[in-house]
Amino acid sequence: MGYKFGILLALFAGGLVTVAKPQQQANYELAEKFNAFDLGGKLSRNSLAIYPHEINGTDNFWFDFQTTDGKFYYYVTPANGKRELLFDNDEMAMALTELTRETIDPKDFSFHEFKFSKDQKSFTFEHRSKTYEYNRINRKLKEIRKTDDDKRTEGEVIYSWMNFSPDRKYILYAKNHNLYVKGNKALGMDTTEVQLTFDGMPYYTYARERDGFEPDKEMATNARWCKDSRHAYFVLEDERKLRDSWVINSLSKVPQLEKYKYEFPGDKHVTQYELVIIDAVNKTARKANVDKWPDQYVMVFETSSKGDLVFFERTKRTWDEVDVCSVNTNTMEVKEIIHEVDKPYRDPHARNVVILNDGKDILFRSERTGWGHYYHYDGDGNLKNTITSGKWNCGHIVAIDTLGREIYFYGYGNEDVNPFYYRVYKANIDKEGATLISKEDGQHNAHFLQSRRYYVDTYSRVDMEPKILLKNDQGKTIVELAKPDLRAVYDAGWKQPERFVVKAADNATNLYGVMWKPSDFNPNKKYPIISVVYPGPYFGFVPTGFSLSDRYSSRMAQLGFIVIAVGHRGDSPMRGKTYHRFGYGNMRDYPLADDKYAIEQLASRYSFIDINKVGIYGHSGGGFMAASAILTYPDFYKAAVSCSGNHDNYIYNRGWGECYNGVREIEKTVKDSLGNERKEYEYKFSVKTNAELAKNLKGHLMLVTGDEDKNVNPAHTYRLAHALIESGKDFDMLVIPGAGHGYGSADKYFEKKMYRFFAKYLLGDDRADYWGDINRNK
Repeated sequence: MGYKFGILLALFAGGLVTVAKPQQQANYELAEKFNAFDLGGKLSRNSLAIYPHEINGTDNFWFDFQTTDGKFYYYVTPANGKRELLFDNDEMAMALTELTRETIDPKDFSFHEFKFSKDQKSFTFEHRSKTYEYNRINRKLKEIRKTDDDKRTEGEVIYSWMNFSPDRKYILYAKNHNLYVKGNKALGMDTTEVQLTFDGMPYYTYARERDGFEPDKEMATNARWCKDSRHAYFVLEDERKLRDSWVINSLSKVPQLEKYKYEFPGDKHVTQYELVIIDAVNKTARKANVDKWPDQYVMVFETSSKGDLVFFERTKRTWDEVDVCSVNTNTMEVKEIIHEVDKPYRDPHARNVVILNDGKDILFRSERTGWGHYYHYDGDGNLKNTITSGKWNCGHIVAIDTLGREIYFYGYGNEDVNPFYYRVYKANIDKEGATLISKEDGQHNAHFLQSRRYYVDTYSRVDMEPKILLKNDQGKTIVELAKPDLRAVYDAGWKQPERFVVKAADNATNLYGVMWKPSDFNPNKKYPIISVVYPGPYFGFVPTGFSLSDRYSSRMAQLGFIVIAVGHRGDSPMRGKTYHRFGYGNMRDYPLADDKYAIEQLASRYSFIDINKVGIYGHSGGGFMAASAILTYPDFYKAAVSCSGNHDNYIYNRGWGECYNGVREIEKTVKDSLGNERKEYEYKFSVKTNAELAKNLKGHLMLVTGDEDKNVNPAHTYRLAHALIESGKDFDMLVIPGAGHGYGSADKYFEKKMYRFFAKYLLGDDRADYWGDINRNK
């Protein structure tokens, strides 16, 4: 028997040896070398941007910047365009070592919260609970003894549930689902606890956390203070009638059913919003009468400096009408200021309203011309003037010069560069016209100093390292502040991705994309191509700035793939209303033709792309799109990894689905038993699901979900899996125990499963089928 077993073992071993060789072996070892923790670790020890810390109300500031040689601290005086070291690291390390008798590494120390003297010649900082003062002129360091006031402040007990007023005299908090207030003992205020509300209960709570409730336990609240330190407001969400949804915690000692509230598109019972105004002095909490539309949304966005006005938006459930309103915190009068109609919907991510001069000036962003621009209203809702106009979009305002009556904001959508690049513009509030002040071709991030005379402009592209410049308010460069040090990243073999432009399926609209290649790329070889996707519609997530964080793209390319991310019509509001509303009412299908056509153009343009081996990957909305793609074009996409996809939007988030896909409001007049008439509303929602396409599958599909995902419930994945099973289709599925919408500690496990999946079905490399260790890479 032993002899026969030996023969069988030899035959089996020989069988393993004679398995057909893969068409191309996946380079798992190189992909592991590009592990996020390796490259990202090198990057995290080096800076790509700075944050200016302004000094004593002047334009002077300090910042720190990390390089391979250590962290360095700089002192900048914009008026004379000078940047200098705040101190010499070696000298500081020696001085601090002499005082503390510790080992201080000049390449590895970190200081925070410098406090400068009035003349800025010296500053203090904390190190191991002690305070030190450094004199920049004589370059001397000394320890500063703490005063009695410092010690008293340190002794003040502060808990996470304490919501302090701006002047710290009052504390708001929740208990037993209700709202309470008391004075701050440290400032000599009356600490008597006063209950402000009495109607709080589960799912109608004033507490920040919906879970973890304990009777009589103080809890944090999302109440927000006004600037006067007397009034506050709270948007109360009534979720009592919402559906119950569940996931199962299989990892607890005994499997537990976890219940949470969720609302689906078209639901009769949805969240109801109330606006509560709090007076900490009079110890009151009153509800403002903000009702106008059934099932409306309410969002507070500003308060006046005197605390007498709270400004809020109310939005119709159908998302096509919105009001800008105010409520007087003393009289409780609600005033409708601006009414806007925007069909088919007003985009909730691009909206912006800015209140100036306590409501005397209102800057309102509108897409009424098909492009997002700012309009200047007075406090009564009268349009005073258009501020910006043209075939481009205004983004959010980054700085306001109230004395000069000028605003600085991001603009995009202009086709003279990549329309997704943020660039800085300035405009006068009282007249029409805007000036581009960040003209460089790249993605800009601006941080204005408080005076608005200068700003730090950090700009980059996926194929260009960040430039970190100090500029004046006209966009003129004053001084270059720092240069990223990426030697270790490049030494590891990392290469910048490439930009490309292709046409959408209409052969007219430009689509902008990014391509990653293996670091050992050979233009004479043929490579499968993988599209990394996210359909938006609020943002497409195609990289525009320099980054090493790219949704697996760099590492996946090292296996032996060309990896791309490309935009498509409907993915973002950044290119105007026509572009953005392309997918309205067609949530499943709208991005698919553009993705397919983009790949076809690239394969026609580059001989190294194998058009017969196309893969696609996406998470969340991208998971929805990846599955839709392989089921819609089963002869084109050969392999798809679909993670946590919202495959059935009948059971996904109500606000998202009704806004971006549309909901139909049906008004009915009904009579009660006494013949009194009243209006009732019904909401109809219709959308296509991925399960309807399951019968089309020809290629290879891997479905992934966390079994405790409360954002996209695992039922989405299970419904598609059920449809595939009913259609007799072979597919792979990975359910990650204990994971939510993100995969946490299992992310690396998932990543390697995905790489092996694509290697098998796009490269023909099935070696991993015989590897027992998920971490094996060769």
